[in-house]
Amino acid sequence: MKRQLIALFSAAVMIAGSSARVQAAGSQKTLVVTMTNDPNNNAVIVVDAATQTRRQTLSTNGKGGVSGNNRGLKQYQDQLFAAVNYRSGTVAVFQRVGDQLALQQTVVTSSPPVSVDFANGHMYVAGDTTADSFILDGSRVGVLDGSARLVLAGGGIPVSGDTAQVSAADAKTLLVSIKTDPTPGTMDVVPLNPNGAISGTPAAVSAPPGSLTPFGFSVYPDGTAVITLAHSSQLGLFRNNSFVGVVPAGQAADCWTTRIGKYVLVVNTGSQTISRVLGTGSNIFVDSSVVTRIVTGNPTDTDAAGGYLGVIDKGTGAGAHLTLFTYNDFAELSPSGTLNLGNIAPNGVAIMTPAQFEDED
Repeated sequence: MKRQLIALFSAAVMIAGSSARVQAAGSQKTLVVTMTNDPNNNAVIVVDAATQTRRQTLSTNGKGGVSGNNRGLKQYQDQLFAAVNYRSGTVAVFQRVGDQLALQQTVVTSSPPVSVDFANGHMYVAGDTTADSFILDGSRVGVLDGSARLVLAGGGIPVSGDTAQVSAADAKTLLVSIKTDPTPGTMDVVPLNPNGAISGTPAAVSAPPGSLTPFGFSVYPDGTAVITLAHSSQLGLFRNNSFVGVVPAGQAADCWTTRIGKYVLVVNTGSQTISRVLGTGSNIFVDSSVVTRIVTGNPTDTDAAGGYLGVIDKGTGAGAHLTLFTYNDFAELSPSGTLNLGNIAPNGVAIMTPAQFEDED
């Protein structure tokens, strides 16, 4: 009988502990994070998505100053967050603690970093001239385990300002978009080894003739990518290491993207609009050329997660802004609120949703 009581008590403690963790997770907020990109003292700004109130402004322990990039910020499993310190040659890595971020480490990259991604047990960083892979070691970023020099389709290597975005296409391939106006531009296909580390020489794939500036892109689970061709106001479909389709974007200077299920939302900087498109095996369909307008300024980046979409702009003289929307399963948007970020030139946005459980160990 005594053993039965002990077992029942232990089970009750375990259930209570699990309930406490679920309640703690349930009390967490959805956070929206952007970066001041200050060339001397870079910092990240943490915002409560539901109330559009600022929760934190904290240093990245480095210098910003990146431009012409996409995904200079990236979150991983709603627990880690990375921000590029372009002029310092480092990536700042933060850990989520409740509803705040805490600077955990800075990671040195092989060239000034412009874009970050997490996948395959790694943090990937594209810089001015190189792509790096860093192994993830639990809740920390570990050692550099692979690096490759980026190459251009016409020969040579990128110069400062050319590299736009890095993202894993699958377990074997990393993609990097490179702008080379007035020539079409390049998608670098970077091979990964079975462990997810960069291994081998990138293959340089030219953007289609008549197009310009492969820039922001979103990848589907099957490895197909919808890529903006920003300066020719086109969209390209990239599959099996080649462009298989190009369509007019219908808006000016389509630059940044984020994916919500089967839909890709495209930020059109020149038109100050957001479009909704779908990529298939060999075609891109513009489902709605104008889903909404960004009236506070020219939008410069976007991210979506947990029912929220965030868009930043650099303003038109009255400060920069973070504009938030909620969305449904059809990627239809409803305005949620706008926060004036002040006299900064923000770069990048990432949304961190509440974690399923808080780690109490």
